[in-house]
Order: sequence, then C-alpha cells, then structure tokens
Amino acid sequence: MKKFFHHIFKRKLLPLYFLFPILALMTFFLFFSGKDAKAFDVLTKDIFQNELYGNTLNLHYTLADPESFGIARYEPTLPIYSASLGEASAAALDDYISRLSAIHKNELDDKQQYTYALLERFLSHAKENGAFPYYDEPLSPASGMQSQLPILFAEYAFRSAADVEDYLALLEQTDDYFASLLVYEQEKKAAGLLQADTSLQQVREQCYTILSKDELAQGTHFLQTTFAERLEKLLQEKKITEEDAARYKAQNDRLLSTVMLPAYESLADGLFLLMGDGSSKPTGLCASPLGRDYYLWLVKKNTGSALTIEEIKAVLYPRFEAEYQMLHELLTEREDSVSLWIQILQDNSFPLLAPEDMLADLQKRMSGDFPAFPSGIFGGDNAPSLSVKTVSESLQDYCAPAFYLTPPLDDTENNVIYINEKSTPEGLALYTTLAHEGYPGHLYQSVYSQRALRQEDQSLVRQVLSYGGYLEGWALYVEFISYDYAAALAAEQGDENAAYAYTIEKHNRNMQLCLYALLDVAIHYDGASYEKIHEVLSSFGITDIETTRHIYDYIAEEPSNYLKYYLSYLEILRLKEEARTQWGEAYSDLKFHTFFLNCGPSDFSTISEALKNQQ
Repeated sequence: MKKFFHHIFKRKLLPLYFLFPILALMTFFLFFSGKDAKAFDVLTKDIFQNELYGNTLNLHYTLADPESFGIARYEPTLPIYSASLGEASAAALDDYISRLSAIHKNELDDKQQYTYALLERFLSHAKENGAFPYYDEPLSPASGMQSQLPILFAEYAFRSAADVEDYLALLEQTDDYFASLLVYEQEKKAAGLLQADTSLQQVREQCYTILSKDELAQGTHFLQTTFAERLEKLLQEKKITEEDAARYKAQNDRLLSTVMLPAYESLADGLFLLMGDGSSKPTGLCASPLGRDYYLWLVKKNTGSALTIEEIKAVLYPRFEAEYQMLHELLTEREDSVSLWIQILQDNSFPLLAPEDMLADLQKRMSGDFPAFPSGIFGGDNAPSLSVKTVSESLQDYCAPAFYLTPPLDDTENNVIYINEKSTPEGLALYTTLAHEGYPGHLYQSVYSQRALRQEDQSLVRQVLSYGGYLEGWALYVEFISYDYAAALAAEQGDENAAYAYTIEKHNRNMQLCLYALLDVAIHYDGASYEKIHEVLSSFGITDIETTRHIYDYIAEEPSNYLKYYLSYLEILRLKEEARTQWGEAYSDLKFHTFFLNCGPSDFSTISEALKNQQ
C-alpha cells in the first residue's frame, strides 16, 4: 500500500483526469478491505452473544458482568431439548457458515485470521454432527447432567441479588429440563440407540441418591448449605438484607422439594420404563449403524486432533512399547524395586501434606519453564486466589477424583478445585492431581488464556468454542512433569528411594493411560468384546472380573474420553518436537510453553499452522 501511494504522487505532472479514477479506485479498495474485518467482527459478536443468551448457566460461568459485554437483558434459561430447537440450531449454524464463507480471510489482520481458521474448522465440524442426531448421551453414568447440574448449581456464584434471582429461576426450570432429556432418551430408543440397561440403572440410582428427601427435610443437603453460604457473603457485603436472605432461603427450599426432587423422581421413573429395550450391557459405538462414523467425529471433537484412526494407532502403539520398555528397565534396576515402589505408594509418606503447601511447591518449581500471567503476576500475594474444597458425600460416587471450575472471563481472581476424598488418596497422587487441576494445569492455563485473550483484544467468540483436547492434553502433559517435580522434592529431602518410586509410577501411569486409549479405539472402532478386553488386561496382571468389567463399561459409556487426555497429550509432545527442530538453539521449554499458551485454546491443526509461521 505504501509503495502504491509513493508511485502515484511522486509524478508531479500526472494529469487530473488520471487522478480521479485512481482516487475512486483507492476509495473502493479501502472500503472493501475494511468491510471484511467489520463483517467478521459482527459475525463473531453475534455467535458469542447468541450462544450465551440461550443458556444462562453458560452465560454465568463465562461472564461475571454480562452487561459490560453487551448482554444487558436476558431471560434466565436452561437449554430445554426439543426437535424443533435442534432444527433452529442447525439453521443458525448454516447461517454462520454462510456468513463466514463470504468473508475474505486475507483481508483480515493476523489475530482475526487465526480466529477465522479456528471458527472455520469448528463450524464445519459442528455441521457434520447433524448426521448423528441421537448418538450423544447427556445422561451417561459417569458425566451426565443428572450429576453435573447440581455441581453447577452449588458453585453458581452470587455476586448480586440479581444472580440469586437468576439462580432460583433456573432451579424452577429443572422439571422441564429433565423432562426434555427424558424425551430425548425416548427418541433415542425409537432410533435404536438407547444406552444399556445397566447404564440406565446407574443413572436411576444417582437420581435417588443425589437429591435426598430426608436431607432436604433436615436442611442439610449441599444445595441448601452452599446456598446459605453464598447468601451470607452477600449479607456481609450488604448487597441483600436479612429479610431478603430469609425469603431466598425459603424459596430455595421450596423449589428443591417441589420442583427439583420430583424432577429427579420423574426422570428415574421414565428411565425405568425404557429399560429392557436396549442392550443389557454397554457396547462399543461400532455396534450401532453409524457408530464408527460418529466415533471418528467424536474423537476429532474431543481431542482437536486431525489424525485418522490408523494414524492414531501408529502413534499409540510405539508409545506404549516405549513406556513399557522404560518401566521394565526401571523395575529391573534393583531386586527390591517392585516391593519398594508398592510400599512407598501405599505409605503415602509424601514430604508435603497440605494441599496449599503442595500448590506452593508446584508454583515454585514451574516458574523457570512457564511464563508469568499476562498481567505480569506469577505467584505470591497477587496471584489468583484458590480454594480447595471437598466434594459432597452425596456426589462422591459419581464425580471425578478432582475437577477445576473455570472462572468467568472477567473474574479470573477467584478459583476453586474440588477434591473427591473417596477416590483421591493423599501423598503423590494428591500432589500430581493438584498439578493437573491447579499449577501448572487447568487453573494456570485457564487464567493465562483468559487474561491473554483480553489483553490482546482477541475476539470473544473464542470463549464459546470448546477445545477439550487442548485443555486436558495440557493438564496431563504438566501432570507428568509434576512426577519429576515430586522426584526432585524427594531427592532434596534425602529420600532417593521415594524419588525412584515416583519415577516408576510416572511411567506406570503413562503406560496405563496409553493402554486405555488403545482400548478406547479397540472397543468403539474395532468392536472388541468384553471377553477380548478381559484377555488383554489379564496379560498385564489385571485379572479380577469385576475390575475388568468396570474398565470395559466405563470406556464403552465414555467414548473417546481417554483419547481426549492421552492423544491430546501426545499431540503436545509432537508440537514440542517440531518447535525444537524448527527453532534449533533458540528453543527452550519456556519459549514453547509461551507459544502454546498464547495459541489456545485451539485445535492442534491450527496450532501447527501457527508454529510453521513462527520465526
């Protein structure tokens, strides 16, 4: 552009009749070059706002102050399922794709072009899901909404009285919400895609356990106690009165007893009537007509990887062999290696006991290889706050060992990690779990990404694009690093035996997760039966029928879940090696981690393209 201007105006004798059409052409060019950028900004803003308007839970967990992001008026809404709503969503998706395709990517700036690439892949992949209307499972035993919704309600932040009003409005819609999910299950049955009877029975049992009539009557249910705790904070801040608090408590108790409890009971009864019409035990997706195709779609969605099944196998098998060989070498270094490894893990005699001390140690050890938050804060008094809470006893059987709730984009200061004491032991397991969920894991990555996106004025649409593989791959990647931290900590304490055992456990867990990822593919794509999986697991010493049945059922009920973690972790390792090769002597872990965090969240194809453009 600069050369064009210089060429025109350096010629003083240029005739005026030449100048007018050139100026007109320049005006036309400038107008249309800006038109694409404006159209892209409007499109991304529309997607961002539309995705949040229809789901108040997503809105509340994404933005602390929606009004400052142009979302001033909205009706508190749970996303009630209906076939007509699905058609409307498909029409909106077509509109987004059409509007995006009309925008010339090369007319956008670098930040917009990166978001364009993300959005193009994301929308295209979402469009493909239209071929699988009844393959999703919102009521799975391990991660269904019957167990997730109460947790989201329990952690629903009260920043104002309006938040309490929204919360109660959502609570009042739980009967319609669960009724719509039951309709979906009935339609799945009609399509021949109903989940197994044993899975349905587990969900039914959860419905009766999660919300107890006795606990509600006694006022001891976690949706009552956490509600009171959040109101107390508003009282202390003088945002509500004592009269307001009493009224809200009474309304919460009433809605839990007269709306939510009957909703769970109706769901349980409706699922009972569906039992007997599907398989008796969980099976792989390949048993369904479009199961393999859906599995391919799901793997790509959950991992963000573009690898084919054959390419995935070609990555997983050598990795398994390498981890197996490393573990074998470690276990044959000493005669007492196996007994020492088992004893140290069982003793849980870790140098640090309190979660707060473990998190502080993790932050100290990561500081040289991971960038500070975009605000310049890394640790200390000004770091994001973190509360470590325990999962309610009524949810322990149905929750993950630990989980982190991502804070809103505009409130990254307050963070919570839940620990499930029933399934998370102390010692090394707790230390590595806190690395996965906290530092340098989910908490660190989420706060970093959200602050970076805001600081760099990136499009808000990136906040509503889901990249589970990026998130979980990173958390697993740093979890394995934390085993090295733990070994270094033990060595510093003079306990070389513990350091040795921690290193063994690192490779044991790596090999185990790789095996489960391979089983995921075998069950859902290759059609491996329970008997075959039992045979494979038995060859590794896992012979108990109840244990192998549990492993098989979990993988069958949660397709691609292990790949979301492990394949995504391997994608990060691949990117790391590419960066090492490309940057040569300029490579450092700090540089790679900074690059990766600044790219995310994202799919791995888009990150690979960004890496190739790095100098």
